[in-house]
Amino acid sequence: MTAPMDRVQDLLDAARHAGADRADVMFVASRSLSALCRNGVPEGLDHSETVHIGLRCFLGKRSASVSATDLDPERFAGLAEQAVAMARVVPEDRHACVPDPALQGSLDLAALDILDPTPAPALDALLARARIAEEAALGHEGITNSNGASAGYAHVTVALAESGGFQGHYSQTSHSTGVSVLAGHGDRMQRDYAGHSARFLCALDSPEQLGRDAAERALRRMNPVKPRTGDMPVVFDRRVSGSLLGHLANAINGALIARCTSFLAGYLGKAILPGALSVIDDPTRPRGLRSRPFDAEGIRPDVLACVEGGILQEWLLDSRSAKQFCLVTNGRAARAIGSPPAPSVTNFYLSGGETPVETLIGDIGEGIYVTELMGSSINELTGDYSRGASGFMIRNGQLAEPVAEFTIAGNLITMFRSMQAADDLEFRYGIDAPTIRIDAMSVAGS
Repeated sequence: MTAPMDRVQDLLDAARHAGADRADVMFVASRSLSALCRNGVPEGLDHSETVHIGLRCFLGKRSASVSATDLDPERFAGLAEQAVAMARVVPEDRHACVPDPALQGSLDLAALDILDPTPAPALDALLARARIAEEAALGHEGITNSNGASAGYAHVTVALAESGGFQGHYSQTSHSTGVSVLAGHGDRMQRDYAGHSARFLCALDSPEQLGRDAAERALRRMNPVKPRTGDMPVVFDRRVSGSLLGHLANAINGALIARCTSFLAGYLGKAILPGALSVIDDPTRPRGLRSRPFDAEGIRPDVLACVEGGILQEWLLDSRSAKQFCLVTNGRAARAIGSPPAPSVTNFYLSGGETPVETLIGDIGEGIYVTELMGSSINELTGDYSRGASGFMIRNGQLAEPVAEFTIAGNLITMFRSMQAADDLEFRYGIDAPTIRIDAMSVAGS
């Protein structure tokens, strides 16, 4: 890691020499391996390595960003001069600001535990894992074809330096396996999938289990019908319930709030969920898929209770959006190389559900259990919600026949307030929620 930090500091020095008042430099290096097969035949074996470095320069209230893939220090002077020249001609941004050095720092990397020390897998080992998952799925009677199976590995190193004095770097790993198969024939064919990603290979679901899950899910979906049109309870399986939390995360993004383009603008300090529920953003979670020791501005992040006891307590803020509210950033800045920071979540999850799933659906005479969502029509200003879906009917508290080709609709403000959560929260995707029930949604079917 010494050489990348040296390059980061070299580019930061070049920015100062070019006349920048303040500057920051981000470096990202990644190595990824992936293998894809379909019906046992390899369809893709990929090994890629990329390196990017980005520079942001400030001149008063003006700023500009540039990026490069060449780490030759002899080119840094020209890159810095380009950034400074761009900053001179862009309009002033009265909210432009640099992070407060007093807030900068880094979490303990050892406690985060986001780097698997085992050697990177070979491509043939990844291909073997993908084949095992696919074979486990194809071995089920009724599974007629495969959409493919994949296995992957990634190692990413991030470094950040800021002219106020902050320097930090970290590395992280991820492993993944996925498989998708088809059941049935012709126009009666149904597809489903299973997949898992984890920081450590030892924490990854076995390919045999993923293959079985994909096959069983596809077989359960055979011969679907359309539900009737009407208002009824809708239950979101935890494979898809996190999407509702994703809409909430977007609605409390400080950048959208500042532009008055969020349906939750004006709701700070007000109830948006039932009192038993809270929404937490936790960048400190050990082995979390989105854990990080510092944000894209070098701010040391803490656990953030965005919603506590149903009350909206916090926006997601970076330094710029925080300044617009006369607040202090809460360390939620994210950034792509060559782009300015913007607020984003880390390990974002819904807590407080205490009801077993069987009890959650047990009193539903007629309803929908959603296992897949398609398309999206979300009005960010009003919260109006409409998505295509598939899943199963709920009849007399039990899952019944599969259903497909229907739409569910409602308003997110009303949906959030009526949300009921089960006790089956699992940290699997980065944005996680348990099984969720929402009563009286509009279903458009037959």
